[in-house]
Amino acid sequence: MSGKVTAEMVKELRDRSGVSMGKCKEALEQAGGDMNKAIDILRKSGMASAVKKEGRETNEGLIGAAEGNEAVALVEVNAETDFVTQNEKFKQFLRDVAQAAADSATSSLDVLMKRPYSKDTSISLDQYRALVMQSLGENIQVKRVSILPKTLDLSIGLYSHMGGKIVVAVLLSGGSGQEALARDIAMHVAAESPEYLRPEDVPPDVRAKEEEIARSQVQGKPANIIDKIVEGKIKAFCDEVCLICQKYVKDNTITIGHLLEQEGKRLNKQLSIKAYHRWKVGG
Repeated sequence: MSGKVTAEMVKELRDRSGVSMGKCKEALEQAGGDMNKAIDILRKSGMASAVKKEGRETNEGLIGAAEGNEAVALVEVNAETDFVTQNEKFKQFLRDVAQAAADSATSSLDVLMKRPYSKDTSISLDQYRALVMQSLGENIQVKRVSILPKTLDLSIGLYSHMGGKIVVAVLLSGGSGQEALARDIAMHVAAESPEYLRPEDVPPDVRAKEEEIARSQVQGKPANIIDKIVEGKIKAFCDEVCLICQKYVKDNTITIGHLLEQEGKRLNKQLSIKAYHRWKVGG
């Protein structure tokens, strides 16, 4: 069983859990090399209180955002090396593709790349990509595109982090003109990486696993005490992973939910987060 455990696996579990290398190796051996089982073992033993859900990045690249008259677009473009992603030609290509997506509100990658390049309509965006590849000497791929339509009742806030390695869009319902607030919440999302919008969005199987882990940590106590402790641990879990419940990074005396209430009262509007999108390169 221990033959399946490699040094790389131990290091990955160490990076994701913050637990010592020795304990990570033991957990992986006990789990037969299964990373997720090893994480559960560490959590049940109380050693890993919070495990980073994101794995290691697999691609180099950048994410771009652009705004058109009818929509906002998010686009990810990948290259082979980080060196190339910092080249101005690569960054210009990303900006041009994102703007083309926003202006045309085209959500299909295939359709988008067949569109004419706005600065030279004799070639398509895909032919433009081929020219950039020739110039930079690396394979460049447009990985994904998403279109966020504008409406009168919506404010869209955009925040770019780590030079475009992480980009967040927050869609705020309750009236236009609240882009600054939506951007502040997008900055929070970039920093705190919530997994769900609200507690009711947590899938039943995830909630059940958290309850199982919580119960395993408080065995031997009276049933009514256990239930209260488990309820508290589930609430703490939701406070950690649900955007509405998280402490606001710019003012940790309030949650994002309280922030929306405060701003809504001040503006005499009913504000709510319709959705958020947190894109990470390779994610």
